[in-house]
Amino acid sequence: MTVSPETRREIRRLFDRLDYHRLGPVYCYEGGDEFWQAKRRPCERLGLKLAEALVNKLRRGCRSLYVGAGVTELPCLLAESLELHRQVEPYNLRRAEVAVLNRACQGSGITFRARTAETAQGPFDHLWIVSVLNDPERFPDLSALSYGNANPITFNITRFERQRRMVQSIVNRCLAKLSLPALVTTSVEEVVWIADWCHRHRVPYHVERNYYPTALVGDPVCFVRLGRGLIRKGGSPNMEPG
Repeated sequence: MTVSPETRREIRRLFDRLDYHRLGPVYCYEGGDEFWQAKRRPCERLGLKLAEALVNKLRRGCRSLYVGAGVTELPCLLAESLELHRQVEPYNLRRAEVAVLNRACQGSGITFRARTAETAQGPFDHLWIVSVLNDPERFPDLSALSYGNANPITFNITRFERQRRMVQSIVNRCLAKLSLPALVTTSVEEVVWIADWCHRHRVPYHVERNYYPTALVGDPVCFVRLGRGLIRKGGSPNMEPG
């Protein structure tokens, strides 16, 4: 299925209602207005492409948990809600961004929550966790290692170990809210965390081959199917329980 013209118009209206002047300091230390002038339409366009891929993989009437959701997630959130009548719960720790998003989303049925997604009450059959586990601001040492930028002379192993435990805690608590079979949307760089959880819990998973570009962070996004029921004919799980 493709995203309907009505949903496309609603996505465009929502992007038009956003207060980009207030969003500037959230995303940039300086030059926020110029940043959004360059990124606004690409963010909308690439988000719509990802939304079209997503709605073809989800069931109607179920629930999605969005971790660290912001402007880039708006097309997917709206498409899920309007096209599939799904309940979407987006969480974002940046209160300034949440305030802007909720003002723009008034009347859409979507409400952003300014708290950790670990407080969400499951179950869900879809988890969105993109560019959260390798966030350079929250996990600078882990992120540097993930992207191959760590300096072997100055790398702080103690800080890295602490950040790794924090990330594993987020993964454990969020994935535990899924009812299998389920779908995880994540960045290619974060797949290792999903795979690690699946191996530890003996859950079969399959990483789809198609990647989708993003406008802001730049990390390509992919889909990971968890549980036998979502592994389609012709595909095979990356891990099978014994």
